[in-house]
Amino acid sequence: MTKKITPADNSANMKNANKGTSGTNRQYSQAQGNRGKQLNPNQKGK
Repeated sequence: MTKKITPADNSANMKNANKGTSGTNRQYSQAQGNRGKQLNPNQKGK
């Protein structure tokens, strides 16, 4: 039952950790996971 996400919503969601709530923000989680991968020196391309 998820609603369609607009680019503006996605931009805001990637910065919003939803602190103080029991739910998680899927875009935030995905952005942070990708950030970790990009910063990990073991994951760099050849």
